[in-house]
Amino acid sequence: MTDALTEVFAYHEATKHHLHRYAPGPGGLDWATQPDPFRRYAGASLLKLGHILPGDHPLFEPVFVEGHLPSQPLDRTSISRLFYDSLALSAWKEIGSVRWPLRVNPSSGNLHPTEGYLVCGPIVSLCEQPMVCHYAPKEHALERRAEFSFETWTALTSNLPAGSVLIGLTSIYWREVWKYGERAFRYCQHDAGHAIAAVTLAAAGLGWKATVLDDLSTDMLTNLLGLFDSNGAEQEQPECLLAVYPQGVTSAGLTLPDDVIAAFRTVRWHGTPNQLSPGHVDWPIIDQVTAATRKPLTRQIYGAQTPIGNPLEVGSAPISFSKMVHQRRSCLALDGHTGIPRTAFYQILQKTIPGPGQFPFNALPWPPAIHCGLFIHRVQDVDPGLYFLVRDPSRLETLKNHMKKEFVWEKPAGCPDGLELYRLLTGDARELARQIACHQEIAADGCFSLGMIAEFEEPIRRYGAWFYPRLFWEAGAIGQVLYLEAEAYGIRGTGIGCFFDDPMHMVLGLTDRRFQDLYHFTIGGPVEDKRLTTLPAYPVTNEVEKEL
Repeated sequence: MTDALTEVFAYHEATKHHLHRYAPGPGGLDWATQPDPFRRYAGASLLKLGHILPGDHPLFEPVFVEGHLPSQPLDRTSISRLFYDSLALSAWKEIGSVRWPLRVNPSSGNLHPTEGYLVCGPIVSLCEQPMVCHYAPKEHALERRAEFSFETWTALTSNLPAGSVLIGLTSIYWREVWKYGERAFRYCQHDAGHAIAAVTLAAAGLGWKATVLDDLSTDMLTNLLGLFDSNGAEQEQPECLLAVYPQGVTSAGLTLPDDVIAAFRTVRWHGTPNQLSPGHVDWPIIDQVTAATRKPLTRQIYGAQTPIGNPLEVGSAPISFSKMVHQRRSCLALDGHTGIPRTAFYQILQKTIPGPGQFPFNALPWPPAIHCGLFIHRVQDVDPGLYFLVRDPSRLETLKNHMKKEFVWEKPAGCPDGLELYRLLTGDARELARQIACHQEIAADGCFSLGMIAEFEEPIRRYGAWFYPRLFWEAGAIGQVLYLEAEAYGIRGTGIGCFFDDPMHMVLGLTDRRFQDLYHFTIGGPVEDKRLTTLPAYPVTNEVEKEL
């Protein structure tokens, strides 16, 4: 076993929560060093984007399946919508003299370690020169960090469809480490997955498609995004790059030339990153797992992927996609009595299956590796109990062989064809769900909760230690779909990062590293905190009216 694999497996074990102790963390919050939630690059020019208020179109359902929406032209308006519906602010909350922002993309603890970047050629009404920009969500604007030649852009995108742009995602681990200590690396990767799904779905709403270019190395992403500043604990770590391009064109063999990216080291970069905290605490294990998961250059390592499951039926409910993404919230408490019809429950689960042309999972180039163990509490005409969703049917027998022998593996009544959902045990699972989720009532008070179970050791060994974060990305993408589905059905969800890892494995009968629990989620009727005042994300101006 390589040193990198040893580091990754050691990190994962060391950061598990246990019934008798939690993973190492700060023990308390040092408010004097709370990180600034907004990174800015002093000295970089600012390109304002349009504030396009959520309208009635596109409808929610067609966004999730390729081929149902016309591709919008690439211009300032469409780029504004891409960021507005994925990484922008969604509201401000206020209580007394305290005020804080919420965003379209979810984040653990609302700490938002994820930063976004645009790499593009000339765009109508936005820029005349190819450029690399950092997205500033507070201003809903692009900070122009570098410009480069047309020839470089042509060479860079020679293997991409016409009309492509590139979206880069990075993480500032310190923002999560400040609150969560050693477990923060996990949460940053969840958030990267949330952001991948948010960008992919926002692109789909424009009739575009996004694909993670996962052959690129960490060093290549560092060069392309200009992440050369050494900021110690506040260093931005490159996570991934997505190619965004019109739907309906071939996406086979998407890649970027490594020699062209290497030339970005000689580009003139503008702007100095702001300091986020006046002081920091070192957590060596974060540096170790970061180093262990640095990715080398690979080419077509996954092979062609075959879609799983049946095509998703596209409904025509008059629900606005943009309104759903902007009203999405992480619920803080659930009411303990709201239920949902089983048809809605099955539809929510079907959206998490990587079917043909289905967003956001068609953005991920690797085979699906996440399944879901469910605690069902209040789904009409479905018995309460412990269930399991197999997201890749070819893994059913393997899962059966590694889980408890007394499980019945029966499909519930009315379960549609192509949805591999199985009842394992019948009974009241509320207390079990609560205990597993670090004794949080929210896991028991909803319609259902779930744990995302990864095929863990084998794919990490097959691809390398760098694949470890990608398991969390896939889990985060599932979480983003669950967030939006809950909103569409008039209820609410939230991700749960605090759970007891090995006790969840014990519930399912999993005894080794072959499968590991990575993320939990709950959905139900929200309890609103009436003490809070909700304020608009951005001031309403004449520009908003003009963009409409």
